[in-house]
Amino acid sequence: MTATGKVLVLGATGNIGRNVVAGLHARDVAVRALSRSAAAAVLPGGVEPVAGDLTDPGALRGALAGVDRVFLLWPFLSAEGASAVVEAIAGQARRVVYVSAMSVRDDLPLAANGVWGQVEAAIRDTGLDWTFLRPSGFATNTLQWAAAVRDGRPVRIPYPDAARSLIHERDIADVAVRALTGEEHSGRTYVLTGPAALTQAEQVRILGEVAGRPARVEGISPEEARIGMLSWADPDFADSSLAYWASLVHTPEPVTDTVEQLTGAPARSFEQWARDHADDFRPLS
Repeated sequence: MTATGKVLVLGATGNIGRNVVAGLHARDVAVRALSRSAAAAVLPGGVEPVAGDLTDPGALRGALAGVDRVFLLWPFLSAEGASAVVEAIAGQARRVVYVSAMSVRDDLPLAANGVWGQVEAAIRDTGLDWTFLRPSGFATNTLQWAAAVRDGRPVRIPYPDAARSLIHERDIADVAVRALTGEEHSGRTYVLTGPAALTQAEQVRILGEVAGRPARVEGISPEEARIGMLSWADPDFADSSLAYWASLVHTPEPVTDTVEQLTGAPARSFEQWARDHADDFRPLS
């Protein structure tokens, strides 16, 4: 069965959100698109823009008026404030599709599942109908290497041999659109990955190739990487991330075929993602 109620897309101008908006619009679903600056948002014709911020649940309640379903991606490294947002959603909407993380496991205690598991728990506690998408690492995270590739500098990272099954943002969005428009996805959890696990060194090489310039990795120590991470992350997040990347040197991230099962098309490769974003890695003119 296909949903006919209005869908609110939170973070509608982000890498995933804008593709969710486009996918829903293509299916003739009524869409309300929330972003921090509704006036500046570039949206398909007929999509309703609304300004809002997840840090202001009061304003969010206004954006939720008349909404049946919500697409949620929590963009913070802490779950602080998430319960208020989820309660606001539950007060007016019926279902939520939440982009969680592959690291969340149902057999682990809540404390071990990090911020994403805490948001999942908050959603479960409301009684909302839900679908949890648990993707592997976002391919878009490699945009942090763009300046180095453009400038011909080495990409300095820890654990170059860590292998990740990075996923294209459009694959997450394609699954989200189906979850938002099909009742059969209620109460389901989907682990989503790209079609292959590639080392970070291989990812850098591919980015250089599509940008038309050689690119290489320079391995750095975990200690040096940690110092850099502490400028934007707390110590627990930095330490857990570094430990996880270290584990991927000998145990690559898993690869699933869930994207293909749900959409009918194989997950897009990292090479495809690199081609789609090649201009970000080319020298600025």
